[in-house]
Amino acid sequence: MDNEKYQIICGDCLVEMKKIPDKSIDLVLTSPPYDDLRKYNGYSFYFEGVGRDIYRIMRDGGVCVWVVNDSTKGGSESGTSFRQALYFKDIGFRLHDTMIWRKPNPMPHIKKDIYTPAFEYMFVLSRGKVKTFNPITNLCKYAGKILKTHTNNPESIRRTNKDIPTKQTKIASNVWDLTVAGTNYGHPAIFPLQLAINHIISWSNENDTILDPFMGSGTTGVACKELGRNFIGIEIDKNYFEIAKKRIEEVI
Repeated sequence: MDNEKYQIICGDCLVEMKKIPDKSIDLVLTSPPYDDLRKYNGYSFYFEGVGRDIYRIMRDGGVCVWVVNDSTKGGSESGTSFRQALYFKDIGFRLHDTMIWRKPNPMPHIKKDIYTPAFEYMFVLSRGKVKTFNPITNLCKYAGKILKTHTNNPESIRRTNKDIPTKQTKIASNVWDLTVAGTNYGHPAIFPLQLAINHIISWSNENDTILDPFMGSGTTGVACKELGRNFIGIEIDKNYFEIAKKRIEEVI
C-alpha cells in the first residue's frame, strides 16, 4: 500500500515485528488464532515470542487489547486465555482491565451439558500507566431529568429536599454487547468493526500508530483509516492479506 500511514505486510509477525523500533507503537489491537476454535489454514504462532515483541515495541503508557477465548475439550476449557494474560503480566504488562465482548447472536452449539458460549475476553494490557483514555459513553436512563432527593443539613440536622439534575451520559461498562459480523469477507473469525472502532477511540488519539500483528481480514485497519490513525498490519496468510488490502483500500 503506497500511503505510509497504512502499512500492511504479508509475512510472519514474529519476523516482521523485529523490524519495528522499540517503543514506537501506541496501541496493539488484535485477535490471535487461539486454540483450535477456528482452522487457520494450518498456521500456528509462538505466543511467548509475540508477547515479548509487543512489549518491546509498545510506548510507555501504550495499550494492547488482546481478544481471545478458550476451546472446550473433554468437558474442560483450555484456560489458554488466562495463561496468556498472566504471561503478559510476567513480562511487564499491567492487566489494566478484563473486558467482555458479549455476542447477542452467538453461534448455536450441539453440546448439551453447557450453556451456549456467548462471549470472548478482551484483555486490556498496558505498559505502565495508561496515557490515553477516551471513554465510550452511554445515555443515562434519566438523562436530563430533575430528580428530588433528601440531604442532611449538618447545621440544623434536618432533612431537606434538593433538586439534582441527572447527567446526560455515563461511562460504558466493560461488557460490550456487539453482534457478530454478518459478513466475514472470507475469513473464519472476524470481529465487529464497531469493536475495533470503540477500542481505537478509547486507547489512542488521532495520528497515533496502531498495530495488528494478526490482521486477518483487516478490520482493525479499516477502523484506523476511518478514525485517522496510522496503521501497521501483518498477516501470514496470502488470501487473507489480499482481502485485508482490498478492504482497507476501499475506505475513502
